[in-house]
Amino acid sequence: MPNTKSAKKELRKGSKRQVHNKKIKDNVKDLIKKSRKAIVAGDGKAKELVNKTLKALDKAAQKGIIKKNTRDRKKSRLHSKLNDSAKAKK
Repeated sequence: MPNTKSAKKELRKGSKRQVHNKKIKDNVKDLIKKSRKAIVAGDGKAKELVNKTLKALDKAAQKGIIKKNTRDRKKSRLHSKLNDSAKAKK
């Protein structure tokens, strides 16, 4: 337990940040899952969903919630899945 007033405040701030960051991470994970399902199903809205996911990944990395390399890796894998599905359709 924190002893000083400032340490108590930091604990409160950290708890609030943890909840906020978890919400954003969960949202990104859900978007990635939905995008992958849409790509596999061959849904016409897959491209829109992927773009929305990429934007969410960029924002999360910009805010420091996920690392930049993690963002790049996830974006790359999502793009390659989308491109492979487009090639398979042709």
